[in-house]
Amino acid sequence: MIELPDLVAGGLAVGTLSALALLGGLLRSRRQQAAQREEIARLRAQLDGAPLAFTSEVEHLAARRVPAAARQLAHPHVVVPGPLNPQHAGTPLGVAMEHVLKGLRTELAAQRTRIDAAAQAGMRGATREIQAGLYRLQDALRGLQQRYDDPELAQTLFQLDHENEQSLRRAQVAAVVCGAWVGLAREESHLVEAVTGGQARLAGYHRVRVHNHLEAGTALVSHAVEPVAIIVAELLDNALRHSAPDTDVTVSLEHVHHGVCVTIDDAGLGMTQDERARAQRMVAGTEPILLTDLGDPPRMGLAAIGRLTRQFDLSVDLSSPSPYGGVRAVLLVDSHLLTRIDPAAQPPAASAPRSTRKNVPTAVHSYGSEQDEEAAGSGHHSPGDAGGLPQRRRRTRAAAPPTEPEPRPPARRPEDAAAALGALQSGTAAARARDDDAAPAVQHETEQTDHEGGAAR
Repeated sequence: MIELPDLVAGGLAVGTLSALALLGGLLRSRRQQAAQREEIARLRAQLDGAPLAFTSEVEHLAARRVPAAARQLAHPHVVVPGPLNPQHAGTPLGVAMEHVLKGLRTELAAQRTRIDAAAQAGMRGATREIQAGLYRLQDALRGLQQRYDDPELAQTLFQLDHENEQSLRRAQVAAVVCGAWVGLAREESHLVEAVTGGQARLAGYHRVRVHNHLEAGTALVSHAVEPVAIIVAELLDNALRHSAPDTDVTVSLEHVHHGVCVTIDDAGLGMTQDERARAQRMVAGTEPILLTDLGDPPRMGLAAIGRLTRQFDLSVDLSSPSPYGGVRAVLLVDSHLLTRIDPAAQPPAASAPRSTRKNVPTAVHSYGSEQDEEAAGSGHHSPGDAGGLPQRRRRTRAAAPPTEPEPRPPARRPEDAAAALGALQSGTAAARARDDDAAPAVQHETEQTDHEGGAAR
């Protein structure tokens, strides 16, 4: 039988335990409530600061990220900053802002292309008018050259013609960059004439040394003559501009397996790896050309080369440095752009350097023919084959009846004008030098004759 004190003690123990359990639950509840209040306060503070954070992020987007993204279109090296708060990267807010930048880039690129296309169209129209005026001036100058024989006047006219030729080249290059046609159709021509024709369009043409190692009669098909002349002129212009004025620019014409290479070497400062890579991309013509990418003032030479290499299936390589320390440019003309002209019936211009090749077999190049080689080697031709020589045409017409009107002489080509100017200047200098050297001898002979005459008297 359980005694009363034991029951009381047991009840007290159970009550104490129950009170302790209730007290522990109450403490836990209070701690949880405190944590919940802290979390609520934190969330409330975060919610109150969300508009401020969003506003700051948008301001950062407008002030820093959007301008950088716009500049990056023209200058790829520009870095676009990330979000102001790195924690936003990958969040819905960060993804939404990246979409804003992507849409901005797309629209700016489209607008830039449309604006540049409009500018190119306007420049095409302007250069067309300029070219027409320069061609008229060229015809007038060459008409005066053929009309007057005074040496001083002829030299002045040659200089004016050469200046006009340089202006015409610049207008032509601008037109080509803007998508216009080359603007001049020419007949099949000796390849060396196309090279010297490009040389004749430059102010420093006298610094260019051309070494012709091609087989005599190697020529270009008609539609490739002017593009090759333009490309050579622009490559030579770069070489002359970026090398010292007392150095020469060397041009070598060589046969290769797939055609002909025109190699241009200068002794300038050369290019860095990045500059060479950018220049190679320009001349390859694989990237769209925008006038805003060409600098201020725009440098159009390489851009024009890129247009022509893509249009006429030519290739230019700028990846190798020159052995003279500058830049080496190699123009490759494939075999399908080559043909052959009988050098006896239609010899190259007097200014063109003669080929260093002797007795080359005709089977080396597929674009030649045995009949053409035999005609070139024999040196015999019929009177009709001499139509390209002005002297033979004049002799033939001299035997014609006097009632027949005298035909107008053929128009002088740019390379002939430059060669004539150089020949005239060289001849004048040589004549003056001979006169200066001969003067003492003449004076000595005169004095000796007078002395002998006096003795005889």
